[in-house]
Amino acid sequence: MMRIVIGEGSCGIAAGALKVHKAIENALENKSKIEIGKTGCIGMCFLEPIVDIYDGKKLLRRLVRVSEEDAGAIVEAAETEDFSKIENIAISEEDEEFLSRQTRIALRHCGIIDPTSIEDYREEDGYKALKKVLETMTPEEVIEEIKISGLAGRGGAGFPTWFKWNAARQSKTEGKKYLICNADEGDPGAFMDRAVIESDPHSLIEGMLIGAYAIGAEEMIVYVRAEYPLAIKRLEKAIEQARENNLLGKNILGSGFSCEMIIKAGAGAFVCGEETALIESLEGKRGMPRIKPPFPAQRGYMDEPSNINNVETFANVAWILNNGGAAFAAMGTENSKGTKVFALTGKVKRSGLIEVPMGKTLREVIFDIGGGIRGEKEIKAVQLGGPSGGCIPKNLLDTVIDYRALAETGAIMGSGGMVVMDESTCMVGMAKFFLDFTALESCGKCVHCRIGTKRMQEILTRIVNGKGREGDIELLEELCEAVKDGALCGLGQTAPNPVLTTIKYFRNEYNAHINEHRCPAKECAAMLTYKIDEEKCRGCTLCAKKCPAKAISGEVKKPHIIDENLCVKCGACSKVCRFGAVKIL
Repeated sequence: MMRIVIGEGSCGIAAGALKVHKAIENALENKSKIEIGKTGCIGMCFLEPIVDIYDGKKLLRRLVRVSEEDAGAIVEAAETEDFSKIENIAISEEDEEFLSRQTRIALRHCGIIDPTSIEDYREEDGYKALKKVLETMTPEEVIEEIKISGLAGRGGAGFPTWFKWNAARQSKTEGKKYLICNADEGDPGAFMDRAVIESDPHSLIEGMLIGAYAIGAEEMIVYVRAEYPLAIKRLEKAIEQARENNLLGKNILGSGFSCEMIIKAGAGAFVCGEETALIESLEGKRGMPRIKPPFPAQRGYMDEPSNINNVETFANVAWILNNGGAAFAAMGTENSKGTKVFALTGKVKRSGLIEVPMGKTLREVIFDIGGGIRGEKEIKAVQLGGPSGGCIPKNLLDTVIDYRALAETGAIMGSGGMVVMDESTCMVGMAKFFLDFTALESCGKCVHCRIGTKRMQEILTRIVNGKGREGDIELLEELCEAVKDGALCGLGQTAPNPVLTTIKYFRNEYNAHINEHRCPAKECAAMLTYKIDEEKCRGCTLCAKKCPAKAISGEVKKPHIIDENLCVKCGACSKVCRFGAVKIL
């Protein structure tokens, strides 16, 4: 049967997918030979809304940037199998490379199945791994298979998953054990966890059930950001479906294993991405890290043995049990096995969600999958690991994606944020952007993080405002080292990374800001001066009309002038000038 499937992840919905769905529904009328359905995010956020036409399970056409006006032609094409009238919205061969160059395990079902249908998930071998585990494997055998796979926690630290599971397994308790999923994705520009839950919630449930069986947990908790309403809604439905199919609750699949799952919506504190702060929040306390040891595997949620992994980690588990740990370990590098999901954003042509084997270089990801830099500008750097990550310059783009290799540059893998910057990006401003975030999000428990990040933020603010002082760079470096050494949790310890890496690789930009009161990237407004070139100005008056401060004056068809005392340096005049007459000095 012919099927029309609309991508309805958050990115697709934001681009108008629900309106497209309604328009196609109306165009279908009573055409019973054509089904309409939905799927999640396939990762090509730059092409949304996306509509796929299937004959059974065979993909016939992928249509991109679809509008409501295209609905009639799409329905006609599906009915007649004549696609000539919709070739203008068909995906290009170049954009198809975005997916063809990836290896998808955690994202294997995203954008393919209906996330609200347990039947769709089961048709793709869903819950097959859980059945295998419950019928034929001991908990110790499950942990051994995860050990063989080399799966490391995908939340940022890269700690061996089997080790955490084994520690929780061996912990003794008179109460009950807990398995917790950290879906508190707080990095700016990161949306990996959200996309997996929205697009393939049953893979999270199955992975967690296998983990719960391995450690002996009776209850599973998903701690997810309240800002992810669609993810929560779809996960709630998936949990309900799993219960109805005896995949949650008492005596799962007649195995004697019982386990329940609940969702906890977090209030959006960045620090709750740290596992002990997350536990505090779960217990109804303020989200602040605990001193370790004891580790959560010994005393975690409610002082009971607990294990915490993130969404991507659990999304790999069923695939590993179905295909064997050795198959997963065959991908990647000696130090980092398997694949990694990244949210590729910034100044790239093709932004979205990607998954690649460890060992790929940053250059391959940015240029082969991301399509290179928008506007044919030069790449300047790539920032990895979110606010606690580091900036890697373009001369290190051949660095492989590997926990150790990235750490050697001063960056970290993190949960998977990858922000690409071009030559127009001010690296001092970039460091300030991330310090603004971490200083605001510090829980305040330890002095080094609470005060140290604030002092760094103040210095960076002074520098980008053209008031930098001699010795500021050295003072920043001293503060960075103090915060790294004195902060209690991993988030505080890594907060200085954006500052340290930008000083290390772009010290010349700091010097230009401080010593010359000049921003080489021409991005820091306080150090810019706008002038109109009299020879190029045609007196069209467009710049004067667009100036919010009324700082531009002049007669029609005569050169205009900018009053520097009134200019707010918003750049509106430069953007609208068609003659290149506005100069930024």
